[in-house]
Amino acid sequence: MSTVETTQRARECAAPCRRADASRNHERILSAARAVFVENGPESPLDEVARRAGVGNATLYRHFGDREDLIRQVAMHVIAQVADDAETALAEESDPFEALRRCLRATASRGAGVVLQVVRGRFVKDEAFFAVRERGVAAFEEIMRRARESGQLRPDVTFDDVWGMLAQLTRPLPGSDRTSFDARAGRYVEIFLAGLRAPAPDESLP
Repeated sequence: MSTVETTQRARECAAPCRRADASRNHERILSAARAVFVENGPESPLDEVARRAGVGNATLYRHFGDREDLIRQVAMHVIAQVADDAETALAEESDPFEALRRCLRATASRGAGVVLQVVRGRFVKDEAFFAVRERGVAAFEEIMRRARESGQLRPDVTFDDVWGMLAQLTRPLPGSDRTSFDARAGRYVEIFLAGLRAPAPDESLP
């Protein structure tokens, strides 16, 4: 094999490694940004995001053009994960109330309520964002429909009820320790689920 062929082969072999490294960096930045935005808001220094991700600022800006691009991609990433969680629970759990439990616990663990509060109003005309959101909503509503028809979910509970309460349950008080809150979020979800079970103690809710 000639020197030119050897060099070309080395480049071809290195390309997948570079792509894998870039993908890992992308995921690390998204994860770090979600944590920073949850703790300190969307105006947090991007230097802190890069530091937590273990990358340099130049690497961050190679992946994300600016702050708004990063915020959008964090939101898209979390919403896509929530949609995936709901679809997986729908496909794998034969008991619809267990599917609902699995879905709500997974959503809580991702801090979805805080992330969506951070990005509220930013992407009102973003069709891609709402397409991903609608995928998750459809899976959630199908889980709820099955749980309702099985007689396990209160008939007066709507998707808006569940999502609104979940957003509140996964949002720590200002200034509180996020780490300890995450440890308690699962307990809050279980208490909430107990209230969702049929029969309702009072069907005439306001």
